[in-house]
Amino acid sequence: MLIETALTPNPATRKFLPGMTVMEAGSRDFPDAESAAASPLAEALFRTGEVEGVFFGRDFVSVTAVPGVDWAGLEIDVVQLMLDHFVAGAPLFAPGSAAGIHVAVDAEEASFGDDPADAEIVAQIKELLETRVRPAVAQDGGDIVYRGFKEGTLFLAMQGACAGCPSSAVTLKRGVENLIRHYVPEVETVEAV
Repeated sequence: MLIETALTPNPATRKFLPGMTVMEAGSRDFPDAESAAASPLAEALFRTGEVEGVFFGRDFVSVTAVPGVDWAGLEIDVVQLMLDHFVAGAPLFAPGSAAGIHVAVDAEEASFGDDPADAEIVAQIKELLETRVRPAVAQDGGDIVYRGFKEGTLFLAMQGACAGCPSSAVTLKRGVENLIRHYVPEVETVEAV
């Protein structure tokens, strides 16, 4: 098995391509070691002590290093851990039931409830995100997740290589905002949460 590595626009993050499907559907962000308990692979990556974020995409894993870490050594460790995991056919997630899963909702996220009157606008936004934005962002090892639409403002969360990337603000404003506003004029501005 060969695991390719790729640079991302975020200098702290590398994208690893195992040449196989990582996530059948959706994506999963592990922004800290506590959240990694749900995945043996994410947990192993955090145990290196040099990782501060892990993100699973459809066919890639993005890993964010703690500040000051030299990627030359960490990249070797990450590739070895991924090889061990995928060659062994280990599960991506720890077994359990849905009853044991709790997804915390930030107070910020909860405040972006959509107005039912905006249902058609929200559907257009989600379609554009799914067909145009997310595939492009995934190429850079990240994801953008819809969080809400309120009074002309679209709220999006950056994940994976996009979270903390120096160029993510430019991507969000010049790329995503311009695209969405072109097709959905009701969107006046786009904000990261």
